[in-house]
Amino acid sequence: MSVDNSGKSLTGFGLSYEDVEVGDHFETPSREVTTAIIEAFAEMTGDRFEIHMSDEAALRHGFPARVAHGLLVLSLIDGLKNNAVARFRAVASLGWTWRFSAPVLAGDTIKAEVTVADKRTTRNPARAILRLRFVVRNQRGGAIQEGENELMIYRRDMG
Repeated sequence: MSVDNSGKSLTGFGLSYEDVEVGDHFETPSREVTTAIIEAFAEMTGDRFEIHMSDEAALRHGFPARVAHGLLVLSLIDGLKNNAVARFRAVASLGWTWRFSAPVLAGDTIKAEVTVADKRTTRNPARAILRLRFVVRNQRGGAIQEGENELMIYRRDMG
């Protein structure tokens, strides 16, 4: 899915609806997905499917090494978005449409390119909604996950 990212590179904290246009973009910081993080996520969620728990099991399933949970990577990317050089005056996430394109292996480093794909006002004059497009890449530059997030944010001088 292609999104116009010909807009400006976003920076700043407390960005409101009026501060962004369709096509504006930013990059998240990066983070290594370690074995310890994968194991902690498995413990927390109860998802101990064997490809997440050992290299040997991952190899039996055709993967070169232990595989991170797809939802773990999505969760990490959401956290990285919230610590990026561009931060929105967010109210709440309204939902995600997401695809896991390639496995994330223990030891991979991830980051995302985020583009404002759409924006609209709501009935509430203090709030608006951004549709953010994410492309998550590993340290080799390969796209490993992608999707969109609808994020409710405040309008300028409101909220």
